[in-house]
Amino acid sequence: MTQIYHLKASELDGDFLEMLKAKFGDKSIKIIISEEDETDYLLQSPENKQRLLQAIHNIENRENLVEINLDEWE
Repeated sequence: MTQIYHLKASELDGDFLEMLKAKFGDKSIKIIISEEDETDYLLQSPENKQRLLQAIHNIENRENLVEINLDEWE
């Protein structure tokens, strides 16, 4: 069985370890730590990749932008 958990290092705590112990009991497990590139993660989904690339295109070409007057939000 393979389980993948995506979390920030600051989220590692006793509760997480207890959850792992409860889930896997006395089984032998392998823990591999790798730093995640958030850009790669966001581009994995074809739909999300298309939305992000379209948003970049819109910003670069100043198309379909919404302007907000921050003075109105006070």
